[in-house]
Amino acid sequence: MKKILTLFAVVGLFAFSSCSDDDNVVDTNTISEVFQLNNVDFGYNAQDGFNIYTDLNPLLFNEDVILIYRRIGSINGTGAPIWQQIPRTIYLPQGELDYDFDFSNEHVIIYARGNYDLELTPQYLDNQTFRIVIVPGSPNGSAKSINKEDFSDYNAVIKRYGIDDSKVKVLK
Repeated sequence: MKKILTLFAVVGLFAFSSCSDDDNVVDTNTISEVFQLNNVDFGYNAQDGFNIYTDLNPLLFNEDVILIYRRIGSINGTGAPIWQQIPRTIYLPQGELDYDFDFSNEHVIIYARGNYDLELTPQYLDNQTFRIVIVPGSPNGSAKSINKEDFSDYNAVIKRYGIDDSKVKVLK
């Protein structure tokens, strides 16, 4: 009986020692950064509709992930900005307005789409401010761990990745 208990103890020791908690591992190859687009207007072209195009500098690593937040207002009393993650659908009396984006390692395109004439709501197309946050994907290049995280809270993201919010780089 003692031999069986010893065997179970040894097997259990190996089983538990092989587990790891790498959910909090941050890729050290990527320097998490924040860029800001201030008071930009969506441009229109017949092929793509309404969009904002901006180049990225520095270029991204293949594993990097882009998060984009749109400033939707400020907190009364403090003036601190309120950031809302995109993609996002906004339901308006005129219809639905969708913000979305694409990115490569060189540029970002932010889109505004809707099921109505977006020019009827210029307040959603003109003088918009966006924050573009670069965060590492996963240390091994898979998207497994990045998909577990909640990126909807801008302040939690910058805290998680140790980003100094006072050093936001303004893009033109």
